[in-house]
Amino acid sequence: MNTNAILDSKLNTPESPAMAKVNQSTNAAQSDPSSEERWEAVVTHDPALDGHFVYAVATTGIYCRPSCSSRRPRRENVKFFDRPSAAEEAGYRACLRCRPKSAAHMRADDARSKNVRAICRYIERHLDEPVSLRTLSETFETSPFHLQRTFKAALGITPKEYADSCRMDQLKRNLQLGQTVTNALYQAGYSSSSRLYERASQHLGMTPDKYRRGAIGTAIRFTTAESPLGRMLIAATEQGICAIRFGESDIELEQGLRREYPFAARKRQDETLGVWKQQVLEHLRGQKLNSSLPLDIQATVFQRRVWSYLQTIPRGQTKSYSQVARAIGRPTATRAVARACATNSVALEIPCHRVVREDGGLGGYRWGIERKRKLLEMEFRAESANA
Repeated sequence: MNTNAILDSKLNTPESPAMAKVNQSTNAAQSDPSSEERWEAVVTHDPALDGHFVYAVATTGIYCRPSCSSRRPRRENVKFFDRPSAAEEAGYRACLRCRPKSAAHMRADDARSKNVRAICRYIERHLDEPVSLRTLSETFETSPFHLQRTFKAALGITPKEYADSCRMDQLKRNLQLGQTVTNALYQAGYSSSSRLYERASQHLGMTPDKYRRGAIGTAIRFTTAESPLGRMLIAATEQGICAIRFGESDIELEQGLRREYPFAARKRQDETLGVWKQQVLEHLRGQKLNSSLPLDIQATVFQRRVWSYLQTIPRGQTKSYSQVARAIGRPTATRAVARACATNSVALEIPCHRVVREDGGLGGYRWGIERKRKLLEMEFRAESANA
């Protein structure tokens, strides 16, 4: 589970990026740095601008904080993003060295954010032991009820769910670094392999040994086709569809798949995926999507709640981010809902395009705002014709 994505979305305001360093100067916070200033910060590994932007490298598919100690990239391969979430929406992965989404670099603008941040850091330091709500309340000198309520209001999940997600994050990093499954799970704080495997299918989309080092050895089939929304890619494992993407070209789509599964055995199989491809294309042309299409997706507890609700929104209708938050019992988690929509890799099957802003604006869309607009118009027309 991507815990820092939740922190990014919930302890963040547009004027104060969640990944910003806690003690940055007031002057640096008052204006956005220019491209030249950003590049200079990358060249000098300047920590003063951590949190004001991240930079991504096209040749590696990774994004970093300005102060990252990694080798300096070529300027023409660098792209700047205001927030980590924007870099991830563009298909980049967080650097494992500088951890650009780390809670340690959040800017805490109020007492509640500081307190929740402190609780998060405490949990992160004690992943190898069970941290009960009672232990947390005694450590932070507050009642269990108040601590749970405050934490949940800020992040949309409980401290226990946050601890579980931290362990899963650490496990993923360990596996991607090539550690054995046994070493990876114990270093991540799991007390036994049986407990890990109980959760692995839901969170990893595959067994830990297959996920190891970026799903090495996992067979991922894919196909592409022309669609009303541009070029479309469908990818699947043995368990089901793991990606439905839209882009400008097959090269762009295949690069995105490669970044997500860097060590998987990717193979183009147009014929074997032909039936699923045809069903998705028919849906785009006005037919209802086959609800029996199998999915193989990685998701957090919170993401699954959001995505499950999205699948209940009828075609031709929309809900606001706040309506979705209230529907899943997390009325203060509007920003986290938006983040869950942005990280959805299975377009159409999980219809995040049906979620819009409170004022009726379209909001964002991982595959481009114009595709979202066109998709909604197509669905509205199809439902009107069937009425």
